Amino acid sequence: MPIREIARRTGLSRNTIKKYLREGAVKPKFKAPKRPSKLGPYADRLSAWLLIQTRKSCKERRTVKQMHADLVHLGYIGSCERVAAFARSWRAERHRVEQTAGRGTFEPSVFQAGEAFQFDWSEDWGNIGGERVKLQVAHIKLSHSQDRYDGLRHAGEKHHAS
Repeated sequence: MPIREIARRTGLSRNTIKKYLREGAVKPKFKAPKRPSKLGPYADRLSAWLLIQTRKSCKERRTVKQMHADLVHLGYIGSCERVAAFARSWRAERHRVEQTAGRGTFEPSVFQAGEAFQFDWSEDWGNIGGERVKLQVAHIKLSHSQDRYDGLRHAGEKHHAS
């Protein structure tokens, strides 16, 4: 294809096309000009919001869309996708700094048989024989085998020491 036709189709000058042909470049590489980010003035505030979110339970956390809406109220005119990309980058950097995989590190505990168990106690209400009674449950979990035992008695029952 003649250089003139390539120039017409691409909108590039003939000299630029000749330069690319001499270099053997298949696709022209343009340097993107440095532009100030629309998110720049809001980056510190967004970082603070993201940090606050890490301290909340999953159900209490605000979504990126909600944070974007709040930024729009403050005057931000950029896209939600840009806020989401910022949040992803912020989280990745935070995880890299903390050297964690998101939920922290986990080291399993190892116990010998009979060495330890976990115990918990709970209460609830139930119907026994048409009567509403308070139920008390002892929960025991053996640490070595992970076997569970749940012992149930209702509060009106007499406890006899053996």
